[in-house]
Amino acid sequence: MVGQALHRPTPMRPALLIIDMVSHFDFPEAPALAGSVVGAARQIRRLRAHFLHKGHPVVYANDNFAHWRSDFRELVAMAKASGGTGQAVIELIHPGPEDYFVLKPKHSAFLATALPVLLAKLGADTLFLTGMTADSCVMATAIDANAREYRVRVVRDAVAGLAARKRDALAVLKASHAADVVSTRSVLSSIR
Repeated sequence: MVGQALHRPTPMRPALLIIDMVSHFDFPEAPALAGSVVGAARQIRRLRAHFLHKGHPVVYANDNFAHWRSDFRELVAMAKASGGTGQAVIELIHPGPEDYFVLKPKHSAFLATALPVLLAKLGADTLFLTGMTADSCVMATAIDANAREYRVRVVRDAVAGLAARKRDALAVLKASHAADVVSTRSVLSSIR
């Protein structure tokens, strides 16, 4: 075709976001979420290991549940010491020195955080969202990421939530084209 440039797909530069999984799970819905949270953490562990093995960044974006009096490492220690779900999650997805983190004041990992600057420095253009909960912080982050023109993938089996709310949130994200909804298996096979 004369006069038309050949368009090659841009290679994906992925980053894995782990949202709000560091917690002592002392909020009212925590007992009802426990099974979903631990199940999501098992999938996140697989994804985190794969991303790190392939040289892609992993970013923990977390609420500062200690009322802004602790840094991220202290939050991890508090979650681990809390026992129960908090300890189980940390044992599955304990952050390491190779991971990045941002502390967030509200639902979206983008709101009033250094995440946009960090992702730009890392060169990320595709975000794989995991964590909790599908109908709150994951959804808010997905919508904000989409508005910032990232390619957004929500990993459905690595996202926690109450069953009906999770199903509805994922359906809204998919129908609105704010995010693709994918499985851990598809991510592991597609990330090189």
